Amino acid sequence: MAQEAPYRRIAAEIRERIARGDLGPGDRIPSTREITRDWGVAMATATKVINTLREAGLVETRSGAGSVVIERSGPGVDTVVEHGISARAGGFHGSATPRLRRSGDTELTRERIVRSAIAIADAEGLSMLTMRRVAADLGVATMSLYRHVPGKDELILAMLDAVFGDDPLPAEPPPQWRVRLETAARHMWRSFATHPWAAESLSLTRPQFLPNLLSYSEWSLDSLRALGFNADEMMHIHLSLFGHVRATALSLDAELQAREDTGVTNDEWADSHGGEIEAVLNSRPERLAGLRYVAEQGFDYDIEAVFESGLRLMLDGVAVALARREVSGDDQVDVSVL
Repeated sequence: MAQEAPYRRIAAEIRERIARGDLGPGDRIPSTREITRDWGVAMATATKVINTLREAGLVETRSGAGSVVIERSGPGVDTVVEHGISARAGGFHGSATPRLRRSGDTELTRERIVRSAIAIADAEGLSMLTMRRVAADLGVATMSLYRHVPGKDELILAMLDAVFGDDPLPAEPPPQWRVRLETAARHMWRSFATHPWAAESLSLTRPQFLPNLLSYSEWSLDSLRALGFNADEMMHIHLSLFGHVRATALSLDAELQAREDTGVTNDEWADSHGGEIEAVLNSRPERLAGLRYVAEQGFDYDIEAVFESGLRLMLDGVAVALARREVSGDDQVDVSVL
């Protein structure tokens, strides 16, 4: 008798936990990273476990939560299994691929594909996003996606354009240059905080020319042009500000992944490593005076505060550059917008 495939065995174990009530509606099931760690399988196998449970109508992907147990008695979800896994029959059997049909589904469109992909990336990270995974979420054949999106790279671009379009810049820019640049930076930061995967998808050296991203560039560049900066200066300031927002936001996704992998928050991690930090400080007291001072005074790591502090310091630098120009008379600066 052929040995049962690992992904089916693991999926059966998780299904049993759901059947017993150990995992109830809304509870998060083990993530792909947790499955690879706890069952000792490859990431591809872990992904098949999640897809199997999803296709059986047992779990769904929720933004910011991962894969959670669905409310099986609620409206809007009908499980249809053909020659495969039954969510209600109590067993995993058969060899054909099960199919999940959601009542109320509409025609497959590019918008639905993009929104499904965003939800997956929000919940589990960009590494878990595949065309097959999106198709499973939508209950359609994988190849049907390619009539709307050529491939994963193009899908990610569409996702980026969508998330930045969800939080557009004001129709009328504020008159002060500093408020304009602050507004653009904070809008982008908010999009990164909502969709942490987006920061790693944007390039500083090979920019993606997407409509909703271009509006950010134009907003900043036109503000700097009005101040009399030349093209090089405009781009240096613009890219430095963008780089600050993006680089700081990269920590958001890294922390989410670390928390998912370990189940420990950054504060809990710091508390548990206090002894190690103290040992390092004591080993080189004459060379780590600055670090010891911070440790003794205490530092509450707040990524939002780091972002805001960095933004303020960078804009202070722009203000200094403008003041120097005004004094030296190097170029004409429109001081009316300062």
